[in-house]
Amino acid sequence: MKKLIVFSSVFLFALTSVYAQSDSKAIQLGVKGGVNLSKLSGDDFDDVDSRTSFNVGLVAEIPISERISFQPEVFYSGQGFDILERDQDNIFDTDQNFEYQLDYIQVPLLLKAYLIKGLSVEAGPQFGFKIHEEFDTQPNSDGGDFEIDEDDSYVKDFDTSLALGTSYKFDSGFFLSARYTMGLTSIFKDDTFFEDVDGKNEVWQFGAGFMF
Repeated sequence: MKKLIVFSSVFLFALTSVYAQSDSKAIQLGVKGGVNLSKLSGDDFDDVDSRTSFNVGLVAEIPISERISFQPEVFYSGQGFDILERDQDNIFDTDQNFEYQLDYIQVPLLLKAYLIKGLSVEAGPQFGFKIHEEFDTQPNSDGGDFEIDEDDSYVKDFDTSLALGTSYKFDSGFFLSARYTMGLTSIFKDDTFFEDVDGKNEVWQFGAGFMF
């Protein structure tokens, strides 16, 4: 994990020697949204499937130099995972899946480096604040929702991740993005039954947005 963080930092700073340029010297504000494919990673979560949800929020870009920008964001992120029920032959029955929903307000603080005009890579820490937790036995229809009270929750209210991504911004301000976020610590509370369970948030995000 430490090697990955160090490598990402070195990679971004090395890009400052590459000829690249931000498309604006002014601070830009924008909106973004897209699809989430989320699950838990770790030794204790090999059999879970991804939950498909969405993200939507605000983004800013603050130029530091011709090549580097600081990009803070704040957005809603639907996360969690699916549990697929197996039949007697140990084959997944996709009509009987259960979804554990963990919804966050995510605040990534990213360093953004331009490779060529419009095309950039980004990396940095992301801080998540849990706002909702629910177990859904009928994720493809209405009903089956069981909201989990905070007093009964085994999941921490705060989560820290590492975000790595790329984006392409057109001259009009419209942009496309792809990002991977990897939890740095287990989401489970230390003073509960799950304190020794290894489960970290893992999310792929694909989306679009517009900078004003």
